Amino acid sequence: MLVVAALAAVAMAGAAVAAGLSLPEALAGEYSLSFENGLVSGERYRAENNLAIVPTGVGAAYVDASLEFYNGHQCAVSGIAHVEGRDLVYREPEAGKVGDQACVLHVTRKGSKIVISDEEGTCKAYCGARGSLSDDSFPVSSRRPNRHLKRLWASDGFKQALEEEAKSGGH
Repeated sequence: MLVVAALAAVAMAGAAVAAGLSLPEALAGEYSLSFENGLVSGERYRAENNLAIVPTGVGAAYVDASLEFYNGHQCAVSGIAHVEGRDLVYREPEAGKVGDQACVLHVTRKGSKIVISDEEGTCKAYCGARGSLSDDSFPVSSRRPNRHLKRLWASDGFKQALEEEAKSGGH
């Protein structure tokens, strides 16, 4: 059954590209995952991970990820990602580097999930002590149209990402 689901997901992704959609257009939307989380005190609460993908041009999309972890720790990163193979890849500009190494974050569809992966371990500076951007995922079924585009376009993060993109010449 899992193999059938994986083949169906690959077929849908292929159909989206065959229908003339670019990878950013095929992945565009807001994804969320709500789950029970906790504090070291034993208190339990609802947490939510969010991912927004907004196409910004041919082969590019603004990616905004916000993840929650045990004891209130978080990860948050955003910027313009470019198509590299079957992935959208955000490469942190050297000029705006937060950690020791420039963050490289992959976003891809694997079966029925959208997966965020810090394959090189370079995005740790965007996370609290218990947070990680490695192999976090969102169910494709959680995808909704980007409902808050006006607010996103007006946000400092989006404007900064576009400025960084312009300075880097589009990559």
